[in-house]
Amino acid sequence: MKVVVVGGGSWGTAFAWLLAEHDHETTLACRDSVQAEAIAATGHNPRYLPLARLDRITATTIAEAPVAGADLVAVAVPSSAFAEVVRALPGDCPVLSLTKGLDPETSQRLSTLVVDRPVACLSGPNFAEEIAAGLPAATVIASEDEALAVRLQDAINSPTFRVYVNTDIVGVEFCGAAKNVMALAAGGVDGLGLGDNAKAGVITRGVAEMARLGQAAGARVETFAGLAGMGDLMVTCWSKLGRNRRAGALIARGRTAEEAVAEIGQVVEGLNTAAPLRDLARRLSVDLPITEAVCSVLGGESLTDLVGDIMGRTPKSE
Repeated sequence: MKVVVVGGGSWGTAFAWLLAEHDHETTLACRDSVQAEAIAATGHNPRYLPLARLDRITATTIAEAPVAGADLVAVAVPSSAFAEVVRALPGDCPVLSLTKGLDPETSQRLSTLVVDRPVACLSGPNFAEEIAAGLPAATVIASEDEALAVRLQDAINSPTFRVYVNTDIVGVEFCGAAKNVMALAAGGVDGLGLGDNAKAGVITRGVAEMARLGQAAGARVETFAGLAGMGDLMVTCWSKLGRNRRAGALIARGRTAEEAVAEIGQVVEGLNTAAPLRDLARRLSVDLPITEAVCSVLGGESLTDLVGDIMGRTPKSE
């Protein structure tokens, strides 16, 4: 295939590398010409995944990318930029969303912003650093167009990158968005030194919270027990590579959200997704206590007090 990957961050870079390893003609469309020129000159992305060899990839700017002649456009930009990017895409080839989040202005799932062309999303426990190192991983490609999902599965499945197909794009997208907010909470547990029991409790109740919202929006509950749900949530909440977990820990130790992002040096999607997720849940009359607590902490409330409030909620059946 001829594929354009829009977004030269760590995940866009890793996915472009993965496509090239599968012998697809791959263009990595970067935000600015300086980054594109550096990749072209060195065969590496100097800021993101500098060890990954990109010799087989063509790097260009988004404006110059050959989107009109592509068979697929994979979009790996922050959720805040997703709507603008997909609106500007020429042609009518399918879009594969690699972004995990919601539209910050409307709380919409990102795939719903793609109009007049087929769309799928890819989600799962897929840290870019491990993918680009050739370590084994599994993922899910979700689309209401099952034939599209199967074509993409055939295009990128390999012994080190196992791809599953799921027609529940609603559930897969909500998993990808909500797990980042849960990871902020799990990081808060780390930052306060509350222990693994507390963290496991947050993660488990987080899955229940994610599933409640997904079901209210039309998702299948079993999706939240799969790779896009429990799988991605576990790795995001436990791994040292998890940006959202790291941000939650830093905030719990006294940093502001802005300071945490500056220290991490990359986008922390959970910070952009927490409020849209909360607002959507309120519109659907779904109770999301962990998400509400994360938003309260980001609004300046004491994390220690909120932990006490959550632990003091009236006991109920699981």
